[in-house]
Amino acid sequence: MNVGISKRVLSAGVLGLVMAFGGIRVAKAQTGADIASGPDAQIQADVSKALDNKKFRDVKANVQNGVVTLTGSVAVFSDKEDADKKAHHRKNVKGIQNMIEVAGPVVEDAQLRNKLGEKLAYDRVGYGTTAFNALTIAVQNGVVTLGGTAYGPTDKDSALSLVANYPGVKDVVDNIEVAPTSPMDDRIRLSEARAIYGAPQLNKYAIDPAKPIRITVVNGNVTLSGVVDNQMDKDVANIRANQVPSVFKVVNNLQVAGGGSDR
Repeated sequence: MNVGISKRVLSAGVLGLVMAFGGIRVAKAQTGADIASGPDAQIQADVSKALDNKKFRDVKANVQNGVVTLTGSVAVFSDKEDADKKAHHRKNVKGIQNMIEVAGPVVEDAQLRNKLGEKLAYDRVGYGTTAFNALTIAVQNGVVTLGGTAYGPTDKDSALSLVANYPGVKDVVDNIEVAPTSPMDDRIRLSEARAIYGAPQLNKYAIDPAKPIRITVVNGNVTLSGVVDNQMDKDVANIRANQVPSVFKVVNNLQVAGGGSDR
């Protein structure tokens, strides 16, 4: 009798263990499913949807603990920036690791700098601010560093966009400063432009849409930059700039073409 009871108890115990282990296996399967459909999976889906564009066809996204890692390649640097922005704006994204490479052509640094310099010289022509943007450009291993002073945020953004979309640019370092908003400085800018470009000897520079004599005004301080044909033109520009009322100081950084002088 006791033996029969023991067998039944043993059978019940074995069944209980089997059910218990079965429960563990089910629990593990549910945990895996939870991970597959958890926050990272949702972020992955959202990022993939955001990058559903032919310019991102070679870009891949991996998500771990809310951090999105972007890999692959794009044609121009602006596409790399765009992919970063699109991924960063997805819900629950905690961070972005942008490891996308800019494929495109390899352009020699000096050539790239000259080409970009030409493009930037004529940027914003027709908007009335060209003469008031004085930007600098340096290139090393395809990495372009922009500096200097822009008249306003729109002028700065335009310059950055132009460079970021140019083939051969691998990265862009933004060191451009924006001149502070000032009605007094605006009056000085217009007066300086009239005084300099209105001078008979300097009127030839007014014909060029690129406005080769650049005029930067910050808090009443004027800086002249760009390139003129000779030393006399540089001196005339300096004299005319100093004749404008309300100017605190004039710094003449104009360069003479070829580094020569007519003196």
